[in-house]
Amino acid sequence: MKNIVVLTGAGISAESGINTFRDANGLWEGHDIMEVASPQGWDNDPELVLDFYNKRRRQLHTVAPNKAHFDLAALEQDFNVTVITQNVDDLHERAGSTHVVHLHGELLKVRSQANANEVIDWKNDLNLGDQCKYHSQMRPHIVWFGEDVPMMDTAIAYTEQANILIVVGTSMQVYPAAGLVQYTQPQIPVYFIDPNPAIPPAPNLTILAEKATTGVAKVVEMLRS
Repeated sequence: MKNIVVLTGAGISAESGINTFRDANGLWEGHDIMEVASPQGWDNDPELVLDFYNKRRRQLHTVAPNKAHFDLAALEQDFNVTVITQNVDDLHERAGSTHVVHLHGELLKVRSQANANEVIDWKNDLNLGDQCKYHSQMRPHIVWFGEDVPMMDTAIAYTEQANILIVVGTSMQVYPAAGLVQYTQPQIPVYFIDPNPAIPPAPNLTILAEKATTGVAKVVEMLRS
């Protein structure tokens, strides 16, 4: 079977009701990015950071995967599919995708400050005093600004083996994720789905200026035909 790599961003989750960073009414409004998404912010005010992610975690429990998530999961019937997502939610997994690489971490996991490899599932609020087995405070398992992206090498390896690339709901302006397209094999088919695509045309590129739920359905139909 052919290998499909799907790169997803905030746009696919927005249709499930998760506010995006770029929205006027987004979850990040009222907070300087560095206050809630940087090691410095964590050091300065861990209670603020924990409250911010606790609210996001609670919201995640109220939403469900949408048609685009389910359509991508269904592609596994005919292709080897790897989803590389910039999103920290679990909507791809809940829709049935079995191979998901989270570039920016996972909201429903936390990790130890003392040992970054000590990662555990965490579905409820995380509070000051919640410690790991090393007696160290647990923090959100999120890649913050200024931190390395540990799953980047894994994502590159899958992208290099892709026969088809699908990009959904991301502007491709945020690095290092945006740089993944540079690792594809020359001239493989690339499908770009975004309501406001800002990407130059190319012979191997199919642009669908649509939201994720309708654009993914069309790409799936193209691939299966």
